[in-house]
Amino acid sequence: MRNKVVLRRLLANRQARYGLIALALLVVLAYFGPYIGAHDWSEKDFLSFLSAPSADHWWGTNQIGQDIYAVTLHGMQKSIVIGLLVAVISTGLAALVGASAGYFGGWLDRAMTWCVDLLLVLPSFLVVAVISPRLKNASWLWLVVLLAVFGWMITSRVVRSMTLSLREREYVLAARYMGIPGWRIILRHVLPNLSSLLIIDATLNVSGAILGETSLSYFGFGVQPPDVSLGTLIAAGSDKAVVYPWLFFFPAGLLVLLVLSVNLIGDGLRDALDPGSTR
Repeated sequence: MRNKVVLRRLLANRQARYGLIALALLVVLAYFGPYIGAHDWSEKDFLSFLSAPSADHWWGTNQIGQDIYAVTLHGMQKSIVIGLLVAVISTGLAALVGASAGYFGGWLDRAMTWCVDLLLVLPSFLVVAVISPRLKNASWLWLVVLLAVFGWMITSRVVRSMTLSLREREYVLAARYMGIPGWRIILRHVLPNLSSLLIIDATLNVSGAILGETSLSYFGFGVQPPDVSLGTLIAAGSDKAVVYPWLFFFPAGLLVLLVLSVNLIGDGLRDALDPGSTR
């Protein structure tokens, strides 16, 4: 019943509807668009270097003859996957650490709080920038791990504070008196009551992770050649944006639309899950 109410409130939000439609179209374009294109992202047309958009190359080509349409959609696939994985890992980590610290308390709470405070002090971008070059020959999944490691601390503190209140509720005390293990109480009673916060956090973490990956890739610390992402494409086309605008504006435009649509959905979810919202 509650899920139906949340869905109805979400769909009633005009901005959220626009975000859902835009995100659905972008995902369809990213994963099904390459099948209607005439070229693969790894192909090189040695007769068309830096050619403008045409009937053969819809979005033009780059300096090595790759089709911008195919390359950009492949890069957007990678950015979407990285965003989703980072969001799931960081939100899940925040939920487990925050709920465990708040529920069990004692030395575990102190140790986890100290780790969270330490990670918050560290300059995450610089740490990832220092570590990434040492992983150039490794899988891009290491980039997911690095982004997720520095994306969960603030949410975990919120989860911890809410867990401190939830652990004194009657149903949690009853479960504890019945001898149910603490980890099962956390999974069955604590985290479900924090689902609204965690859903919103995961949604917003997607856009944050995409922007983080784009920033790192722009400076050469993210996805490494020959693979591509929106960040690497924007970096490659930024210095040619005036003379060859298609190299920059297509990946940059898709990045803006992707992040904007996810943020609109996140704002809509926050309003839909908030009983006090008047929207």
